[in-house]
Amino acid sequence: MKKVYLGLLLVLILGLTACSGNDSAGNEGNGDGNGNGGGDKESYELKFGMQPSTAQNEYKAAEVLAEYVKNESDGRLTIDLYPDAQLGDDRAMLEQVQSNKLDITLAETGRFGIWVPRAELLGLPYIVDDFDHLKRVIQETEYGKNLHKELENEYNWKVMGVAYNGTRQTTSNRPIKSLDDMEGLKLRVPEADTLLDYAEYTGASPTPMAFSEVYTALETNAVDGEENPLSTIDAQKFYEVQDYLAMTNHVVNDNSYVVSAKMYESLPDDLQTILQEGIDKAVKKHTNMFKKEEEELISKFKEEGMTVTKPDLEPFREAVSDAYPEYMKDIEGDAEKYMQQIEDAR
Repeated sequence: MKKVYLGLLLVLILGLTACSGNDSAGNEGNGDGNGNGGGDKESYELKFGMQPSTAQNEYKAAEVLAEYVKNESDGRLTIDLYPDAQLGDDRAMLEQVQSNKLDITLAETGRFGIWVPRAELLGLPYIVDDFDHLKRVIQETEYGKNLHKELENEYNWKVMGVAYNGTRQTTSNRPIKSLDDMEGLKLRVPEADTLLDYAEYTGASPTPMAFSEVYTALETNAVDGEENPLSTIDAQKFYEVQDYLAMTNHVVNDNSYVVSAKMYESLPDDLQTILQEGIDKAVKKHTNMFKKEEEELISKFKEEGMTVTKPDLEPFREAVSDAYPEYMKDIEGDAEKYMQQIEDAR
């Protein structure tokens, strides 16, 4: 009888040991979304895709984010960077985030207009005065707050930070000191309705062409001017073939740090906090680099022989505002109300 009891006791001990082993194995393996097990706490490896190259400000800011979250989480949260449009263009990467196949990407607020038409309002020329105005619209108005809620709830796009990404200016082969000087100017613009309208409504002759052709077109006077952020004017060396830079400030560019909402919710609370803190630091770095760069580039362009003019922009705003009603036709909801909120945030 003792042998029977001892045998039963041995079976019971072995069974408990096996159950304990299974429980331990359950804490390893993959967590939700992109989590990978390791030790007592899961680790998470995120993918951050972007169009800019490793030499550009956007990538340098992303490096700040990646370094911060790795250090603060003791390696539990890491971010792999995929620059140079390795994962596709900005639209493709937004769609990957939407389907939870990519964790983080960058996008201008106006780009969301493909899916939510009222977002396109922030891409209109002269709709905002500067980046501070743009931030107030996004962060403080009902229009901006509800836009971000819809992006998160309907599209899985959680906007966790908004950085400054430069302001578009106009270069030319003749001085632009007032709106009148735009008349008849053959101005190269991209195939984007908002920028085509900037040219047309200011009196210029909009001339779309491939970006790769712009330098030669300026050099041969096939076109009289072009418009771009200062960083692009510098990178493409347009200052070599243009004599004048007009600070027209017609479109303020932002860059949103867009995170998969599902991925974010899968993170433990402490890693959510670390990710937000890291994005805050990246946004600050991103914005400061662009602002500093713009100040330095104006000096550089002057040294290269360009004449910089600062026309009165109020006539430009009034002229371009005539294009706004056409965009408002496609806006869901009360477009007039949205426009007033943007105006009141000045």
